[in-house]
Amino acid sequence: MTAQQQAVQAGAPVLEMRNISKTFGNIRALANVSLTVHAGEVHALMGENGAGKSTLMKVLSGAYKADPGGEVLIDGVPVVTGDPIKAKEHGIAVIYQELSLAPNLTVGQNMFLGTEPSRFGIIDRSATRKRADPILKRLGLHFDTDQIVATLSLGERQMVEIARAMTTNARIIVMDEPTTSLTTRETDRLFEVIAGLKSQGIAIIYISHRMEEIYQLADRVSVLRDSGYVGTLDRADLSASKLVSMMVGRDLSSFYKKEHRAPAGQPKAVLSVRGIGDDRRVHDCSFDAHAGEVLGIAGLVGSGRTELARLIFGADPKTTGSVVLDGRELTIGGPRDAMDAGIAYLTEDRKGLGLFLDMSISENINVAVIGKDAGSLGILDFASARKRADRAVSALSIRTGSTSINVGALSGGNQQKALIARLLETRPKVIILDEPTRGVDVGAKSEIYRIIDELAREGIAIVLISSDLPEIIGVADRALVMREGRIVGEVTSSPGAPIAQEAIMTMSTGAVGEARQEERAGP
Repeated sequence: MTAQQQAVQAGAPVLEMRNISKTFGNIRALANVSLTVHAGEVHALMGENGAGKSTLMKVLSGAYKADPGGEVLIDGVPVVTGDPIKAKEHGIAVIYQELSLAPNLTVGQNMFLGTEPSRFGIIDRSATRKRADPILKRLGLHFDTDQIVATLSLGERQMVEIARAMTTNARIIVMDEPTTSLTTRETDRLFEVIAGLKSQGIAIIYISHRMEEIYQLADRVSVLRDSGYVGTLDRADLSASKLVSMMVGRDLSSFYKKEHRAPAGQPKAVLSVRGIGDDRRVHDCSFDAHAGEVLGIAGLVGSGRTELARLIFGADPKTTGSVVLDGRELTIGGPRDAMDAGIAYLTEDRKGLGLFLDMSISENINVAVIGKDAGSLGILDFASARKRADRAVSALSIRTGSTSINVGALSGGNQQKALIARLLETRPKVIILDEPTRGVDVGAKSEIYRIIDELAREGIAIVLISSDLPEIIGVADRALVMREGRIVGEVTSSPGAPIAQEAIMTMSTGAVGEARQEERAGP
């Protein structure tokens, strides 16, 4: 039995962070935060963006030195903070959300980057393989040590990061939002690896905004709020209401906003999509969206939800079907045509396809309507643009000291609200929101739900694409379900009877079709 496994049986904490504080000038990022982690447990760390999670982990990893008065203990022995090399020697490894691999190097070279086995100054590939292969085998990984990292999927690259941590005999591994860019299958594989690490006595500190992951993985959950420690819950005590209350200081009953009234009877459609497809990923999709309603689109990853939205918006060319707005068929050659007609689209990839991260908040909000500020000589009226941005920041509660700072400096939730503000400046009749709360904290989620509800009350038709079923159930009036590029069903809500999650999952997985086939086949 290893020393780590003995520590698991003894129940001794491998890590204790006591009364950790950290200030930057006049800003207090951490205020007397304590955290205890045991060997062989998954300890989730939750809280809104800005709560202090990342700062606490940077103290642990040695990137920051804690203020006087606090201490970090490994196996009951105090250690010095602010020294990354010492932190590694103590078995601490951090896997950040943005992976730090060298894509042009091999798996083995990445695992031992900076400590490569060499002979006469030349990297010894054979020795690298001999050292790397047992670690990959220990993690249950089957790709080749000599494979170039650039050829791996995101999920496989995540595994290489974990393998690299294992080369330092890590005893405490911090994972920061590790599933953000992973498919469902890659996420399942990651969870299997985490279970294996637990069984070997390794402690995992798991940072995530996704409640379903916390329920599945965590043995305990600690919550930070406003730079301070709120409390820790054991697995048996976990519930959404408790976690939300601890993170945002209010009850779950006010989390989802659904004060708008969905159109009754047979309302006139604002948006009518008929038979739209691209002959590859989307096939013969038809639906209506009404003024003042939130229409959800659910389905498994890869079901064609985003592809359908891009066809409607003109981001990708359709080969069949039509898009009708207010009874008029549109000719959409690209996104500009859709926007001019009154259709707005919030991309799921706000950093890659949505925001200009090196431009200011004001520039990002105004970029779609910049022509409104051009005078007769083509000179821009920057004062008007600033006023427009200031109004948007106030209306959507975007937390910033100035609209002149780069939008990339904002938290994920505030970035998302800035992108929504840009869409609203085009005065749309229909807004398609693709994963609007992905990668944002629970407080920002609640604010985005409030915005969606207010837009519906103003009579805008909202099409909400989401992989988060509680989000669809809590916000949408009805939901379309997609599978393999087709709309396979619809689930509606009514007063006192919310959208049924089981019905969505049954349609998403194809269980309905299988049941019908069995019924037709008979005994």
